Amino acid sequence: MKKVTKAIIPAAGFGTRFLPQTKAMPKEMLPVVDKPVIQYVVEEAAASGIEDVIIVTGPSKRAIEDHFDRTYDLEYFLEKVGKTEQLAEIRKIANLANFIYVRQKGPYGNAGPVLSARHLIGEDEPFAVLWGDEFIYAKPPRLKQLIDAFEKYGHSAISGVRIDKKEDLAKYGISKIEPIKDNVYKILDIVEKPDPREAPSDLATHGAYIFTPKIFDYLNTLEPGKGGELWLPEAVKRMLKNETVLAVEIKDATYYDTGDKLGYLKAVIDFTLDHPDFGDDIKKHLQEKLEKTKGS
Repeated sequence: MKKVTKAIIPAAGFGTRFLPQTKAMPKEMLPVVDKPVIQYVVEEAAASGIEDVIIVTGPSKRAIEDHFDRTYDLEYFLEKVGKTEQLAEIRKIANLANFIYVRQKGPYGNAGPVLSARHLIGEDEPFAVLWGDEFIYAKPPRLKQLIDAFEKYGHSAISGVRIDKKEDLAKYGISKIEPIKDNVYKILDIVEKPDPREAPSDLATHGAYIFTPKIFDYLNTLEPGKGGELWLPEAVKRMLKNETVLAVEIKDATYYDTGDKLGYLKAVIDFTLDHPDFGDDIKKHLQEKLEKTKGS
């Protein structure tokens, strides 16, 4: 089996939870401080050894392509006015990876983008899947931890995050797991959005995947499910019946569901507070705001 050097990033959704903001702007381009969400995802992939990033897009997503492209007129202007730091920053974006863009075809659902990129994956080539509107901040990167587990054990793997609040278990796919070693588990079953009282564990498995090409055998036989859409978790559940799939609990991780308004705002707040240029000023501003609120 080859090394993992390709990643598929689905980015074809309508972003209905952020309307009207996403009427003309892709949800993946929503800014977290000074970078769009999808750039954090691509940077994670690049830091994990990914060379080819396949972004599966849809209508009104051209801004994503433009963001990761060279902009020679802007570069010329920045160079002319002496803004060397900004110049280096935007040039770096285009060189993060080799970018390949594919339009999603066929049924909707989160399995559709993976199928749309099938022709770009070799017969013996493992690959990653990362969502374009959420990310996990971790050191080492989440995807690197997944790839390390894949290379050690040779099985498809899914990132896992512990859910602190029991009532929140109903929001995720929760895995029934069997320990292998350290933070690596064998997935026995995945229960989608379980009753918290009946959840098989507190480990949510989602967000990032390493698949062998065998996943396409299961994707090709999927039939539309809820909402008439094709669902990647359904293919994974079929896969579990015939082969081992790992859950890798990501170490030192913070999960940001930036496809959700509250999750997005939390990401903006966290990254703003940690920003080296104005983090301290924002903390002071928030403290003053809280004091005024208490006083009123």
